[in-house]
Amino acid sequence: FSAGVCCCCAALRPRYKRLVDNIFPEDPKDGLVKADMEKLTFYAVSAPEKLDRIGAYLAERLSRDVVRHRYGYVLIAMEALDQLLMACHSQSIKPFVESFLHMVAKLLESGEPKLQVLGTNSFVKFANIEEDTPSYHRRYDFFVSQFSAMCHSCDHDPEIQTEIRIAGIRGIQGVVRKTVNDELRATIWEPQHMDKIVPSLLFNMQKIEDIDSRIGPPSSPTGGEKEENPALLAENCFRELLGRATYGNMNNAVRPVFAHLDHHRLWDPNEFAVSCFKIIMYSIQAQYSHHVIQEILGHLDVRKRDSPRVRAGIIQVLLEAVAIAAKGSVGPTVLEVFNTLLKHLRISVEFELGDRRSSAGSATFSTSSKESDERIVQNAIIQTIGFFGSNLPDYQRSEIMMFIMGKVPVLGTISQALDTSHLGDLGTRRIQIMLLRSLLMVTSGYKATTVTNALPPPFLDPLLSPSLMEDSELRQLVLEILHNLIDRHDNRAKLRGIRIIPDVSDLKIKRDKISRQDVSFMKKHGQQLYRHIYLGCKEEDNVQKNFELLFTSLALTTIELANEEVVIDLIRLAIALQDIAIINEDNLPMFNRCGVMALVAAYLNFLSQMIAVPAFCQHVSKVIETRSLEASYFLPETIFKDKCNLPKSLEKHEKDFFFLTNKIAESLGGSGYSVERLSVPYVPQVTDEDRLSRRKSIVDTVSIQVDILPGNNTDDKVDNTEEITFEALKKAIDNNGLEEQEKEKRRLVIEKFQKAPFEEIAAQCETKANLLHDRLTQILELTIRPPPSPSGTMTITAGHAHYQSVPVYEMKFPDLCVY
Repeated sequence: FSAGVCCCCAALRPRYKRLVDNIFPEDPKDGLVKADMEKLTFYAVSAPEKLDRIGAYLAERLSRDVVRHRYGYVLIAMEALDQLLMACHSQSIKPFVESFLHMVAKLLESGEPKLQVLGTNSFVKFANIEEDTPSYHRRYDFFVSQFSAMCHSCDHDPEIQTEIRIAGIRGIQGVVRKTVNDELRATIWEPQHMDKIVPSLLFNMQKIEDIDSRIGPPSSPTGGEKEENPALLAENCFRELLGRATYGNMNNAVRPVFAHLDHHRLWDPNEFAVSCFKIIMYSIQAQYSHHVIQEILGHLDVRKRDSPRVRAGIIQVLLEAVAIAAKGSVGPTVLEVFNTLLKHLRISVEFELGDRRSSAGSATFSTSSKESDERIVQNAIIQTIGFFGSNLPDYQRSEIMMFIMGKVPVLGTISQALDTSHLGDLGTRRIQIMLLRSLLMVTSGYKATTVTNALPPPFLDPLLSPSLMEDSELRQLVLEILHNLIDRHDNRAKLRGIRIIPDVSDLKIKRDKISRQDVSFMKKHGQQLYRHIYLGCKEEDNVQKNFELLFTSLALTTIELANEEVVIDLIRLAIALQDIAIINEDNLPMFNRCGVMALVAAYLNFLSQMIAVPAFCQHVSKVIETRSLEASYFLPETIFKDKCNLPKSLEKHEKDFFFLTNKIAESLGGSGYSVERLSVPYVPQVTDEDRLSRRKSIVDTVSIQVDILPGNNTDDKVDNTEEITFEALKKAIDNNGLEEQEKEKRRLVIEKFQKAPFEEIAAQCETKANLLHDRLTQILELTIRPPPSPSGTMTITAGHAHYQSVPVYEMKFPDLCVY
C-alpha cells in the first residue's frame, strides 16, 4: 500500500520537476543523462513560461548539493543550466537568468576553487549571450566584488592560485562585456566598481613587468598564452575595458590607476607606470587622449610635495603619454600642459635652492643627493616640454614659443613671467636657463616661411634682452634659439665650429633669394641683432663655445637675411668688433681680445667668399696670411687651442694685421656696393632696458667717453702728461682753435645724418627723448605732490609700492573747510 502511495505521489509531481530529476543519474560519475536532458530542453523551448520554475528548482537542488558537498551533482546541474541558457532565447528567459545568477553566486561563495572556476565559466558563457531586451533591475555588484577578490587570490598552491586568478580576470571580462552591451552599461563605470576592477587587473599585470615591458600599440598574444598567463589575460582585459570607455566615464577608469601606483609606490622606479599609461594611450579612442593628460597633470599637482624621484616618475609618464597624444589631437590641454610643467619647474628650483640654503656651511651627502634629484625633475620637465612642443603643428608651436618666452623673467615682463622674486638672483638665473632650454627644444626643427613669423617683436624683444646676457650659458642658449629660428635650410651643421674656411663652396650651402618680408624684418629689427652680437662679444666670461655661436649667428644672418645693405651693416659690425679688441675700452682679458679678432677674421673670410668680390677676398686673404705668419693668435685655429701663447699687448701691431675700412670700401666700391656708410662707425642701439638693467649700461660706453688710466702703469702716465708752457696756455685760450673744434663737430654731425642708417639716427633720437622724459618725470614727482589722504599715498621705492596713510587729526584743512 505504501509503495502505491509513493508512486501515486510521484505521478502527482509537476512535469518540469520530474524532467529535472531525470537528468541526474544515480551515480554522479556517469554524468548528465543526455536523453532526459534533450526532453527537458524540448519542454523548456515548447513551454517557455515554465523556464523560471525550472531554474528555481535547479537552483534549489544545486544549493542543497553544495551544502552537502556533492560536487558531482553540482557539475551536472551547472551543465544543465548552461544548455538551457544557450537553447532558450525568449522573453521568459529573464526570470530564469535570475535563478542562474543566484546559482553562480552560490558557487563563487563556496570557497572551493573548482566550484569557483565552474561558476566563472558559466558566467562567461552567459555574458556572451546577447539578450533581446535590456534588464533594468539586474545588477552585478556582487560579481564585481567576488571576481576582483579572486584576482588577488593568495592560495598556497601556485597552480590553484593561478587558476583562481585567471577565473577572476575572465569573470571581470565577462562583467564588462555584459554591462557594456546592456542599455544600463553606465553602472559598471561607477567609481565603486572601477576602484575594484582596475586595481585587480593591474595587480596581475604587474607580475610580468619585471620580465617583459611591452612598448607600442596593443600586442596580440595567442589564445593559449592568454588563457594560461594571468598577466597577459589581465592586460588584454584592461585594453578591452579602456577601448569601451567613452567621454563621460574615461576619468573614472583612469583615476584608480593613480591610486594603485601610489599605494604600491610604483612611481620610482616607474617602468610599470610607463607601461600602464602606454597601454592606456594606445587603447583609448584618440579624441579622449587629453582626458588622460589632464588626469596626469592633476595628479602631479597633488603629489607636488613628494620626493623628487616620485615627481620625476610622474613627469616621465606624462612625457610618454604626450608622445603618443601629440601624434593626434590633444584638445584644449596644450597650454595647460605647458603652464603646469612651468609651474612645477619653478617649484623644483625653489626646493633645490631651499635645500641648498638649509645646508649652508654643512655640505652633507643627503642634501647633495636631493639637489641632484631635483635636477632630474627639471631635466624631465624640460624634456617633456621640448618633446611635446616639437611634435605640435607649426601654428601651435609658435603660440607655445610665445607662451614660454612670456614666462621667462626678464625686465619689463613681470606680469606674465614666473614669480621668482623670492628665489633671488641665483633662482632667477636657474629659471631663465631652464626655460630657455625648454624653448630651445621647442624651436628645434621649426621652419617658418619668413623670419618675421619666427621672430615677432613680442618674442624677439625679451629674447634679446640684456637680462638674458648675465652669464655665458644664458647667451649661448639665446644664440642657439636664434639659430633654430633663422636657419631655414639646415646650414647650421655645416658651419659648426669657428674656423677659417678655405673654400666656402665646398660646404654646399643652401640659400634662397631674400624675400621682401625678410628685407623688411632686417630694416626693423636688424639693429637689435647687431647690438646683441656686439654686446655679446664684450662679455668677459666668454668661452670658446660663445665665439663659435657668435660666428654661426653672423654666418646664418649672411645666408638667410643679407642683401647688399645688410652686407654693409655686417661689415661695419665686424670692424666695430675689431675696434673693441684693439682699443679695449672695457678692459677685456687678452684671450677675449684675441678671440674677438679671430671671430672677425673667420667671419670676414666667410662673408668675402659668399659675396664673391675678388678685391675684397684678396684683402681678407692677405690679412689672414700675414696673421698666420706673424700673429697666429689672431686666428681661431690657434687662439682656441688649449695652450696658446698670448701677446702682452695689441697696440704695437702694424696695420697689416687688421682689416682696414678704406681697403674694404675700395674693394666693394668697384663692385657696385654703396660704401658711403662704411666710413660711419657702428654704434649699438640704446634701449630703455639698458638704463634700468643691473649690468653696466651701454649708455656709459656709447654716450659718455671716460678714460680710465691703469693704476700701476707709470709709463702711460708719463706719456700722457703734457708739459705746461706759455705756448700751451696760449693755445688753450685761442678762440680760433675753439672755432675749429666747433666746425669739426658740426661736420661730423652733418656727415652722420647724411650717411648713417635711418634706424641708428631714430634710435639715438629716441634715446635722447626717453632720457629727457625720464628726467622730467623725476622733476614732476618732486614738485607736484597730491594732497594728503587718510587712505594713504603710494610711494615707489626700489621698485616696490608702499602706502603711507596720514591720520585725520594730523591733516591741515583750509579754514573754509573747518567749522
